[in-house]
Amino acid sequence: MIQTIGEIVALDYRTAQVFKNHKIDFCCRGNRSLQEVALKNNLNIETLTAELKAVTEQNTDDIIDFKSWPLDLLIDYIEKKHHRYVETQSIILNQYLDKLSRVHGNNHPELFQIKELFNASTGELAMHMKKEELILFPFIKKMVKDKQTGQDLSESHFGSVSNPISTMMDEHDNEGERFRTIAKLTNDYIAPADACSTYKVTYSLLQEFENDLHRHIHLENNILFTKAKELEKQLTLVNNLG
Repeated sequence: MIQTIGEIVALDYRTAQVFKNHKIDFCCRGNRSLQEVALKNNLNIETLTAELKAVTEQNTDDIIDFKSWPLDLLIDYIEKKHHRYVETQSIILNQYLDKLSRVHGNNHPELFQIKELFNASTGELAMHMKKEELILFPFIKKMVKDKQTGQDLSESHFGSVSNPISTMMDEHDNEGERFRTIAKLTNDYIAPADACSTYKVTYSLLQEFENDLHRHIHLENNILFTKAKELEKQLTLVNNLG
């Protein structure tokens, strides 16, 4: 079976940096093959493979194997690590962008668009995360419990778990696209020559926010959601056999 780039990153997150260097979206569009992204981005497949191999052959002591985690543990990690990060950093960055727009907006009108895009993103992410925390994540945890206790697959008002997962992935795509626009407007987070310290800090925090969002979406799209759908299939098969 041909590996997707999302599966490659799921096995070793250090490979994500190789894809980032080539501006390849491994989180929202992680279902593509290495051959496909190499062709689309005019990259030599042998060179790309060599870069990935070089990364994976480095010391592995500090790698976290998220694929081996139970789904309920992974959900708790995502909520406490990534959802909380979005909640806290959204407030800080919105304040910084407000200030930058007021002080530097006349000379750098792109700041107004960056501020508007970021405000829209954090607003959408807040609603998105609540839907996960109140609807999707509890159902996945219930499936985990069903398997542990030998219970029949729990029913839900949304039918298959694939339905809310599809919605969440579409929303991930929207935020991925929005941040690609922000990256272009910020010249890949490189502050202009006349930038003050606050300007530079803001761009650095924006880049950190995007990096965290990429990891956040990767954990959900390429690991949590994939394994949740597999778990549902297992439980459905057991129910049918019973």
